[in-house]
Amino acid sequence: MTRVYRILRKRYAKAPFDGEGAYRYGGRWSSRGIRLAYASEHLSLAMIEYSVHLDRDDPPPDLVVATADVPDDVSRVNVSPGSLTASWRQLVVPSAVAPDESNWLLNPDHRDVARIRIHPPEPFMYDARFFA
Repeated sequence: MTRVYRILRKRYAKAPFDGEGAYRYGGRWSSRGIRLAYASEHLSLAMIEYSVHLDRDDPPPDLVVATADVPDDVSRVNVSPGSLTASWRQLVVPSAVAPDESNWLLNPDHRDVARIRIHPPEPFMYDARFFA
C-alpha cells in the first residue's frame, strides 16, 4: 500500500481526488477536459509542489492535507501525457521541482478508484519559516 498526499484549499476538500481542478484548468500532465488528481509520494513533496504556486507574502490560511492509500496491486503505467485514454488507472511521474521524487496522477474516472482509500482531510499550515 502506498500513501499519497495532496495539499489543497479547504473549500475543495469534500472531494480532494475528484480531478475537478485539472478538468477545468489542465496541468503539467493533463489538458483541460481530462480529470486527473495530482498527489505526491511524500508530504514534504506535496508541500513543495503546492508552495511554488503560492504568494509568499499571503499564503492561504485554510489549507488541508488529503491522503489516500493506493493498493500495491493497482497497476502503475508510464506514458506520455498525450496518450492518456479513459482506461488508465494511475501514473507515477517525476516531480518538476524535485526530479528524484515522484508525483502520482490518479484517474478518478477509472473503475478501480473505489479500491483507493481516501482519508478525511486534516488542517494543514506551513511553518512560518518556509516563507521567510
